[in-house]
Amino acid sequence: MAQQQPERRRGGGGGGLALLLLLLLLLLLAAALRPAEALENGLARRPPLGWLHWERFLCQTDCAREPHRCVSEQLFMQMADVMVSEGWRDAGYEYLCIDDCWMAPTRDKQGRLQPDPKRFPSGISKLAAYVHSKGLKLGIYADVGSKTCAGFPGSKGNYKLDADTFASWGVDLLKFDGCNFGTLAQLVKGYKDMSRALNETGRSIVYSCEWPLYQRPLQKPNYTEIKQYCNYWRNYEDVYDSWCSIKDILDWSALHQDDIAEIAGPGGWNDPDMLVIGNFGLSRDQQVTQMALWAIMAAPLLMSNDLRSICPQAKALLQNKEVIAINQDPLGKQGYRILADHKFELWERPLSGGGYAIAVLNRQEMGGPQTITFSTAILGNGLACNPTCWIQQILPTKRELGLHNWASAFKVLVNPTGTALLKTKVPEEKPAAGTRRPPEH
Repeated sequence: MAQQQPERRRGGGGGGLALLLLLLLLLLLAAALRPAEALENGLARRPPLGWLHWERFLCQTDCAREPHRCVSEQLFMQMADVMVSEGWRDAGYEYLCIDDCWMAPTRDKQGRLQPDPKRFPSGISKLAAYVHSKGLKLGIYADVGSKTCAGFPGSKGNYKLDADTFASWGVDLLKFDGCNFGTLAQLVKGYKDMSRALNETGRSIVYSCEWPLYQRPLQKPNYTEIKQYCNYWRNYEDVYDSWCSIKDILDWSALHQDDIAEIAGPGGWNDPDMLVIGNFGLSRDQQVTQMALWAIMAAPLLMSNDLRSICPQAKALLQNKEVIAINQDPLGKQGYRILADHKFELWERPLSGGGYAIAVLNRQEMGGPQTITFSTAILGNGLACNPTCWIQQILPTKRELGLHNWASAFKVLVNPTGTALLKTKVPEEKPAAGTRRPPEH
């Protein structure tokens, strides 16, 4: 309904018009000077879940010798089929992501990126249509510099063209790497330019950056600025299929948590890299640790494994609904380490509803299971169990641990290199005398 306009004063029309023009000029000037918030795309309100080929399949391009492992449309179509038939899509894993080595060695005659014609004979648009028909979304890879990390054509100088190409193909996510970028100024400008170009396509494309990873050796990243342009971003080295790699990522994340944890939230997340659960290098307990800590850190859960042959234990861990719920908690707060010594670590993450997720990590690599004792008074700055809270263990097995008060001495048994993932819950208030609880349906 239109608002009634105030009555104009007689004799003041000229001055009012001049004032209106002056205000309009000031508003236009302010808009021109204000930094562009380029990533108002409404995407990644929770950490993305999906599958990414890199750690498991690397840059295998010889389909004649390695047809089962070759980076090809066949690989991605098979993974799409399995993500539907084996419950991955229903568990929340929706992005099927191509990494480096999908391209032909050169651009086409119009200057556009093109897939390798032998390995992707149907083209990316046909692959995207197939993925979409399965209720999934397709991710693709490009690089801010002159070449990708594997030496394929980079996007430098072609940001708008490449963004338009990806949108025309039906791509839903772009992982934008940072190799061969030139100067630091070119790196930063390139990430911003691609962000703007993606937004201008009109298609919803999640934007994954490696901006801080490449900037940090030269200059401390400005995460407030990065979040204006990126939906999630890599900070540290590539993950490997090894316990040493997982430890390094956790140590780096804890050391820098004052810089990175607060900025994370709906629309922008820190990315500690891929889940390698279901591969070869981690023990069962170490796989539990990666899953638990990635949930605590509100990390994108992008698996890199072979879903066609994954073992039942790894599958059950990756599809654990309670762990995924912690990762996807709508409060959107990243967790952090609150206690550490050479034997164990304690991490926590605030959850919606006043609860907390707690990870108890046994850092020892010899001996047997250890009983780790801590006071509930340190959880949530003393608020998590004040005056009481229920505690439930989610990993490695689910069990109820009962009601605790604000100063309980809490004990948990944890295997070497393993983690106990716990969740606190605020008890429901008792109904006042003479009142009834509503019936449960």
